Amino acid sequence: MSDIIISVKDLCKCFGSFTAVDHITFDVERGEIFGFLGANGAGKTTAMRMLCGLSYPTSGSGTVAGFDVMTQGEQIKRHIGYMSQKFSLYDDLTVRENIRLYAGIYGLNRYETLRRTVAVLNRLRFRSEADTLVGSLPLGWKQKLAFSVATLHRPEVVFLDEPTGGVDPVTRRQFWEMIYEAAAGGTTVFVTTHYMDEAEYCSRVSIMVDGKIEALGSPIELKKQYRAESMDEVFRFLARGAKRSG
Repeated sequence: MSDIIISVKDLCKCFGSFTAVDHITFDVERGEIFGFLGANGAGKTTAMRMLCGLSYPTSGSGTVAGFDVMTQGEQIKRHIGYMSQKFSLYDDLTVRENIRLYAGIYGLNRYETLRRTVAVLNRLRFRSEADTLVGSLPLGWKQKLAFSVATLHRPEVVFLDEPTGGVDPVTRRQFWEMIYEAAAGGTTVFVTTHYMDEAEYCSRVSIMVDGKIEALGSPIELKKQYRAESMDEVFRFLARGAKRSG
């Protein structure tokens, strides 16, 4: 039997009469890079918040790292990493201070904090920037540091919400190398992106339209199914029928 790390069945989230996430069902295996795609307003962020233990579903069921999304949000938070495009680091703290802060939040002891701080600085070649304020770093450097911090405690799953928005192509490629390295080490990567070329790098991809999952499979399978040359073509075909936006 496959090692399932995320399992969701008929998950729904309603706000009054509006159904933001409408009976979604899927499984994600350990070590998989799972792309979670959809246009603005499709329900991606709402679904991700439920999986991260930040919002409770209206109905349905699901587990993340063995914990129930309905009742065990706090336990889920302790076993995952999360990186948002908008807010992941503190600009008024140094690189080293940010790493130490998150190590404390994740409950690492003093020895592990020191060891992993050194490892992150070496891997990113940031040793000379350890005492630089994060606010003065280029965006691409910040994003790589944010990913390193999100995986500092070796989580079973890391959720990445539009992680490469606004960065240059070279940095995006370097970022994806870090993602592959994390997945090779057994961390499951759950990533939203609006760059369709990045969807090609995922093990499997789901595409949400109007709160529902309209397509699910590997990039090769989906391109074959929709007779498309690229994931961009697949996405455009499915998003064309969307009724809601924004």
